[in-house]
Amino acid sequence: MAEKVISTVKRQQIIELAQRGRRLDGRGLEDFRPISIEVGVIDKADGSAIVKMGSTTILTGIKYEIGEPFSDTPNEGVLSVNAEFLPLASPTFEPGPPDENALELARVVDRVIRESGMIDLEKMCLVPGERVWITWVDIYVLDHDGNLMDASALSAVAALLSSTIPNTKVEGREVQVLNTRVKPPITNKPTLVTIAKIDKYLLVDPCLEEESVLDCRLTFGFSQDGSLCAIQKGAPGYFGVDDVHKAFNIAKVKSQELRSKLSSVGL
Repeated sequence: MAEKVISTVKRQQIIELAQRGRRLDGRGLEDFRPISIEVGVIDKADGSAIVKMGSTTILTGIKYEIGEPFSDTPNEGVLSVNAEFLPLASPTFEPGPPDENALELARVVDRVIRESGMIDLEKMCLVPGERVWITWVDIYVLDHDGNLMDASALSAVAALLSSTIPNTKVEGREVQVLNTRVKPPITNKPTLVTIAKIDKYLLVDPCLEEESVLDCRLTFGFSQDGSLCAIQKGAPGYFGVDDVHKAFNIAKVKSQELRSKLSSVGL
């Protein structure tokens, strides 16, 4: 009962601030929290990045491995995105296998990378139907203060952009891994932008307190050219048609702002 009262009071406070175009942490409704990106943080990984969006902190590691392709895509490399919510990141995270929230996070990040064509998977094929490069993208939530979607995508993309892959020599069906390394076939910088709806107000990059009282959220994925390549709805509320259009237009503009943070990382 006490938690419900606190939540109601907090929601009303957020709405009253939104009426004046402000938020709990002093931001405007369409402002991101401070963002930092650091790459090359794991020596043993083929690529890595740690992203901080406010207090939300995400670590991503990349590993390339030669394996077999999927039977329905024999001429393409394999992309595998996994997410883990470390118990140290939040009192609500528990040890054990990934829960539905971790699975959703991994799926959405996978989708924006895959559907944007960030990695040319056909160029990751070594011997059609037999040997391809598998790209492992492992996301670790180190500190949860809201908006894991945007921060995780930014971390995964930065890690991929900073990565290198072993060079290979292919003769017939034989694959020789060389001692040199090259950049993977990456041609895009996709981003995710999440918009939260609280009452009639739309908020970019919701923090944890805002997420705890939101009605609904929409996460938009954009390719480098600004085209929409992914969308995910969360929470039980709804967006009206006008709200969807408004949220999309806001997210499209903010995606360019996020992408500018990647300007010093590859491409």
